[in-house]
Amino acid sequence: MGGPSAEREVSLSSGRECAAALKGEGYNVIELDAGPDLSERLQKIKPDVVFNALHGRWGEDGCVQGLLEWLGIPYTHSGVLSSALAMDKDRAKEMFRASGLPVAESVIADRDEVKKRHVLAPPYVVKPNNEGSSVGIYIVHEAANSPPQLESTMPQQVMVEQYVPGRELTTTVVGDKPVTVTEIFADGWYDYEAKYSPGGSRHEVPANIPQDIFDLCLDYALRAHQALGCRGASRTDFRWDDSKGVDGLFLLETNTQPGMTPTSLVPEQAGELGMTFGQLCAWMVEDASCNR
Repeated sequence: MGGPSAEREVSLSSGRECAAALKGEGYNVIELDAGPDLSERLQKIKPDVVFNALHGRWGEDGCVQGLLEWLGIPYTHSGVLSSALAMDKDRAKEMFRASGLPVAESVIADRDEVKKRHVLAPPYVVKPNNEGSSVGIYIVHEAANSPPQLESTMPQQVMVEQYVPGRELTTTVVGDKPVTVTEIFADGWYDYEAKYSPGGSRHEVPANIPQDIFDLCLDYALRAHQALGCRGASRTDFRWDDSKGVDGLFLLETNTQPGMTPTSLVPEQAGELGMTFGQLCAWMVEDASCNR
């Protein structure tokens, strides 16, 4: 848990919650804040399984997965290739399009160019191509007279994506089973704070939406999970413009390392399967694997 990414604090929270749950299920748990000496410490500990509660770069982009494969230690969640693909939003979209899944129009552009002109017609969203949890999101509204003035902390290459209006929906896949659909209600954009602050958002599960849209979310989430080659648990996020019916449903992204905090969506959806938080964490441990 922890690590050096922009999502370090969320990862620490996820790690603490998962460690406590696994101890409650009878596992012997060592909490490890990932740093430059991670390989050395893992070789000293010699764990049976690594529960990967890292978020963001290095933790869910294939890097730590590659290290664990090298060391021959089974680990939770997706493997090297699927983790790398999912974290690269542009590459993930290529896989989704090839699988016939609906995604919003987008381009990869230079940060300085985005600051100079509208590279897409507004409204659009600007975001890092390889971060999660709504880190570094800029929304450019239709009436915007000027392009966004991105902060210097944004990467040099960013994704500029057509803004999809509508309702926030999400579906968890556990193993090869899409669980249910949650609708997320937030005051404005479902950003980092709304995701991880108590009271930052409200979840309706199962979502009160038409059955055809509900079924499509389940179908698309499973197909996205399979297109990327995910394993364990993943979560796929959608936007749905209810004025357009099925044509208004778009897949935003698939998260291979979903949050595991008290306000997170995956544990909440797993409850629909009758799984407690502890049982979900235990299932992840028992599902852990290594290709070596």
